[in-house]
Amino acid sequence: MSIRYLEKDRIFWLDTPNTTYLLGIVAQEGFLGHLYYGKRLETITGARELFRVTEPPFVPEKNDRDRSSFFDAFPFEYSSHGVGDFRESSLRIRTKSGHSAVSLVYVSHEIRKGKGKLAGLPATFGKEDEVTTLVIRCIDPVTKLEVELSYSTFEKVDAIARSVRVINGSLEPLYLEKVMSACLDMEARDLDVLTLHGSWARERRMERKPLGHGKFSVGTQRGESSHQEHPFLALLTKNADQTMGEVYGFHFVYSGNFLAQAETNQFGNLRVVMGIQPEDFCWKLEPGERFQAPEVILTYSCQGLGGMSRSLHDLYRNHLIRSPWLHKKRPILINNWEATYFDFTAEKIVDIARESAKLGIEMLVLDDGWFGNRFDDNRSLGDWWVNEEKIKGGLGELVSKINALGMKFGLWFEPEMISPESRLFEEHPDWAIQIPERRPCRARNQLVLDVSRKEVRDFILDQVFRVLHSANIEYVKWDMNRPLSDLGSAALPADRQGELSHRYVLGMYEMQERLLQEFPNLLLENCSGGGGRFDPGMLYYSPQIWCSDDTDAIERLKIQEGTALLYPLCCMGAHVSVCPNHTVGRSTPFATRGMTALAGTFGYELDVTKLSDEDKAAVPRQVRAYHAFHDLIREGNYYRCASYLENHEFDCYQVVAKRGEAALVFFTQVLATPNMHSRCIPLQGLKKGTNYRIFLVNLDKEELMTDTGRCVSGDLLMQAGLLLDRPWGDFQGRLLYLEETP
Repeated sequence: MSIRYLEKDRIFWLDTPNTTYLLGIVAQEGFLGHLYYGKRLETITGARELFRVTEPPFVPEKNDRDRSSFFDAFPFEYSSHGVGDFRESSLRIRTKSGHSAVSLVYVSHEIRKGKGKLAGLPATFGKEDEVTTLVIRCIDPVTKLEVELSYSTFEKVDAIARSVRVINGSLEPLYLEKVMSACLDMEARDLDVLTLHGSWARERRMERKPLGHGKFSVGTQRGESSHQEHPFLALLTKNADQTMGEVYGFHFVYSGNFLAQAETNQFGNLRVVMGIQPEDFCWKLEPGERFQAPEVILTYSCQGLGGMSRSLHDLYRNHLIRSPWLHKKRPILINNWEATYFDFTAEKIVDIARESAKLGIEMLVLDDGWFGNRFDDNRSLGDWWVNEEKIKGGLGELVSKINALGMKFGLWFEPEMISPESRLFEEHPDWAIQIPERRPCRARNQLVLDVSRKEVRDFILDQVFRVLHSANIEYVKWDMNRPLSDLGSAALPADRQGELSHRYVLGMYEMQERLLQEFPNLLLENCSGGGGRFDPGMLYYSPQIWCSDDTDAIERLKIQEGTALLYPLCCMGAHVSVCPNHTVGRSTPFATRGMTALAGTFGYELDVTKLSDEDKAAVPRQVRAYHAFHDLIREGNYYRCASYLENHEFDCYQVVAKRGEAALVFFTQVLATPNMHSRCIPLQGLKKGTNYRIFLVNLDKEELMTDTGRCVSGDLLMQAGLLLDRPWGDFQGRLLYLEETP
């Protein structure tokens, strides 16, 4: 079994294919403590010594006069508050009398096959032969607050899913002011911390720095996981890179406010906590009621960042994404946003579709501007009815024309938003999130609907469903273009206003769940002004997420590198757009733009009727490359070979088939360097003792691949490296295909 309880030692032993996690019960009172997380252990004799309870200050029953010293140093599995542990707490409450102290002790446990759902929340899943779950029940004897700590291990993936459920076992209401989903105490060592930060059009930039004493945290209070920070934190040994060193990764399966924090104290103890951001959070728990906290994914790698990436990719592909599109080619789409913005007619859309169909593009997506009085971004959000001034005959007629061309049709919505200038706001101004008597803060001239309210969710979904049933709409892009502020709900009493942010996220999840139940074969792509809500929680509902509104091929190298650190390439919405690029004004070769977009779901964001003859001729070649290689890109193992973010000159990564029989090498020369020889880049993940024939993939020629005449052993390619010529000019891409050969 992957989870065992050693009754004599009172130790819980959790194994994944290559890692071990140990925790145990200490002292007569039954404190739950952490022992070990790292490389897989075959035996654990003497593990309890790591608790250090045989040295001062000992356990409280032997030295109650120094109980505070025990609490301030013991490696708690789920940290307490207000009783002597002065490090970051995992749980804080407020009782009727105003007290906040909590101290948990072990009560019982259960080990079972499989993994249950988390009520109202996205979470990993697996069959009984794929997952084992440990549930440890604890209690605070004073407040009668019960806490269930859940751990799920995966038979084929080096990951542990942790979550927490809190039950009010008392006879009076309790207020939860903080509920972390995971806590990990261990020896500090000399570690670095890695996080992902950014902004709109600059999402998920990797940043690494030394972890010293005190607290290091990232988080958000924007109501979404956000462009600015990502619900992720990794701890790395100093020697850790893509191929070597130890990495501890923490990833939050949640799409709202979060806190991820690492703290080193005076004794060299390190504590990591992750969960819902406690700022502005307060949840009233009536007697007998339960609160389910979201899930945190823990992963450990002794093969550097690359090992962590591949574990997370496999976990999310096999145990988080549920879509029927997961293992299928997604239709190559063309989105009209950067082609027309709000200025279009049905005739213009059909013209784009007609020309796109000739080139092999398979779906047209109609973006913003098709509904209400929406001629710009100042009005009509919430009015989800077709504007027949623009789309004469309605969507049914338009979609029929596009389907007749052999193309699918998709549609953009922003269901969570409301414009002050809209019919919906005129009729229901109280449905917007706002504080009475305070002027609400607008962003993009819009407010946010209070989707914590059932009547709001029902009304919006009724409108959306009516539109989707009116025509053969096979794809939806669900956007969310502003953060939450002015947190106030007209439907919540005063002592529940602190629940709004979390209730909002739960409401959004319910809406997406209902959408998929109504349209089970729908291809759903989430979006939040680009990548503002690119998080594991959203993958539970949509197999792909729009990676960034920045479609510049060079900026995308950095954005997609940070994204691929955690997510499979098949999750990243990526499009070819026109130049000069609408975000940064840069011009890059059409082939380079195509190669960069091939690393994601692949599509176009341009007016194909205005392309030059040369670029138009290149589209069918890129389409052909997508069909030839997307199965490999979607299912293969990802290896990072070089980082433009680090070296400022070039970028290189691989996708290798699971059995190693084939590989793609993506190489982009960002800046040319004069008077230099070819680059030599060591590859990864290939078969030893096997030879590979090397082909150049042509994105700008009639033939798909050119045999370079080179045949090189996998051993040599991994140990010495692959020689890559330096193209003439900046922003030049090379795509190579390696095929196993006798």
